[in-house]
Amino acid sequence: MAGPAPTLEDRLRSCRRSAVHLEMRDGYMRSDPRFAAWRAGERDGLVVAGAWLSLIAETTSRGVPVRRARIVSEPVSDYVRFEHHLTAGNVTAGEQVRWLARRRASDLALPGNDFWLFDGDVVVFHHFDGEGEPAADDEEVRTDQAAVRLCADAFTRVWERAVPHADYAIG
Repeated sequence: MAGPAPTLEDRLRSCRRSAVHLEMRDGYMRSDPRFAAWRAGERDGLVVAGAWLSLIAETTSRGVPVRRARIVSEPVSDYVRFEHHLTAGNVTAGEQVRWLARRRASDLALPGNDFWLFDGDVVVFHHFDGEGEPAADDEEVRTDQAAVRLCADAFTRVWERAVPHADYAIG
């Protein structure tokens, strides 16, 4: 009998070569209390969850690069401003983050959903509802070469065009 499916955290801990994440929505989990606090004007003390940053630091300290690319509409949404505000913590933990204006992605073949690609052979697609909340069946794991190749190619193309976090200014 098989045990529970590996979590995102399990996958990062077992990752050996690379972990890449492509985000393509202009808003996620607007119910997040940190987002509500940010919208109310709080800026100090809002950080990405400490456990997440520790996991990223642990992963990158093993020599596994963790890269995240975000495709965003411009002018950016409030949620993207919030993400941008918090991203310094990701970068400090060792994650490489880049931003790509959606207009610059028009000629790229992209999968229909955000994803993580681990070690170039396991894709985890993330499904959200129309409000950006995780769907009931929020993860779909794929190992077929067509899905892996689509995601690897898409991420590479986005990464090549995207602007490093330190250089991406939002108005």
